[in-house]
Parts: sequence; C-alpha cells; structure tokens
Amino acid sequence: MERLQKIIQRAGIASRRNAEELIKEGKVKVNGEVITALGTKASYTDDITVNGQKLKFEEKVYYALYKPEGYVSTTNDQYNRLTVTDLIPVNEKIFPVGRLDYNTSGILILTNDGDFANVLMHPKFKIEKEYSVKVKGLLRKETSKLICRGVDLGNFNTQPAKIFNVKYDDKKTNSTLTIVITEGKYHQVKRMFEKFNHEVLKLKRERYGCINLKGLNKGQYRILKIHEVKKLWNLTENG
Repeated sequence: MERLQKIIQRAGIASRRNAEELIKEGKVKVNGEVITALGTKASYTDDITVNGQKLKFEEKVYYALYKPEGYVSTTNDQYNRLTVTDLIPVNEKIFPVGRLDYNTSGILILTNDGDFANVLMHPKFKIEKEYSVKVKGLLRKETSKLICRGVDLGNFNTQPAKIFNVKYDDKKTNSTLTIVITEGKYHQVKRMFEKFNHEVLKLKRERYGCINLKGLNKGQYRILKIHEVKKLWNLTENG
C-alpha cells in the first residue's frame, strides 16, 4: 500500500504536489470512489483514475543525454523552443533530472522515475556536478579560494566547491577552468563567477555524479546501465 499522491506521481500524471491538489479537488477515484483525503493509501493493483483517465505504470527507464546548446530542459516549452525530450524519441513520459540552461551543454539524465529524480536533486545528498567553464578575465587564486569557500548569492549561500585546471588564453583576456559543485540552483555557476565580475562565456557539464560524457557526441543519448543506476542510488546512501 502506498500514499495515493505518490502512486499518481509514479504514473507520471503529475508531481506529488499537483497530485495532492487533484485529490483535494475530488478529481481522483479509487475503485470508483472519489477520494479527497490526502492520507489515503491504495495499491498499484487498484483501479485508480485521475480526471477519468486510468493510471498506467510504465517500466522505469534511465537515459544519459549530451545536451547541445539551444535546447530547454523541460518536457514542453511555452515559446515552442526545442526541448531535451525531442532528442530522445521514446514512448515513456521521461523528464530531465534537474536542468541545464538553454545555452549550456553537457550531461543530462532523463527518466520517468520520480523518486529517483527527487533523491538525486535533493541538496542534502551532495551529488557532484562537474563543469568546464570559460570566464571573462583572469581568474586569480584568491578569487578561486573565495568561490570554493561558498558564495552569498542573496537568496542562498553556495556550498563549498572545488576549482582546478585554471588556464589563461594566449591573449591573457579569458580563463578556462573546471569547477565541481554539489547543488544545482538556477544559474548557480554563472552567478558564482559573476559575483566576482567574471562573466561566464561558455559552460558545459562534464559529469553528474558517476555519469559523464564518454562515448557521446552532442545530441546523442544512451541507456544507463543497471550498475550505473545503482551507483547513483548508492551516492545518496539509498541504494
């Protein structure tokens, strides 16, 4: 037996919060009975409908995508821009685990497993995300140390980070580097460097936890191996 909102989430109909609203609005039935109490539990074998649509449970799937620039990390876009799910033509209702900005490339995990996605994105588990970055100006060691200690971005303080492989270009006008963070806030990497007057010119995520870009070209994807999914779970100590 499972809480009804969690069952609805796992069916890919809505997020858990939206599922709670659907229940309260009386749009969910279990075995023909309208359910409005949020604590109600049900079985996956029950006849559950949402807005008259019977829930169907897909087999869980897990993909790694090399996201190119020019795609949004959503399942649909109000401006009709290309989405990352356009690059993976599958029948399952997959969605990205976290986001990469429109002009950011790199590794992105997509799945239809809501529990898996929620755990990976939870900041308390500190899953590492590694980025290669090009910034305007010469990044000094003192600035790198300040960024690595944590940055006050106004609405939150970043967790400690790691910066290495700092190099200057031939004209001594820009810097390239690698940074590892354990969060994934909106525009976080860009904001961290802009705090010190270093505009981010290029950003690519090289690694998410134990998953990297090896063997993939831009726009290509692959199915995650079983041991990779287990390893990601293990990183959250829930494996």
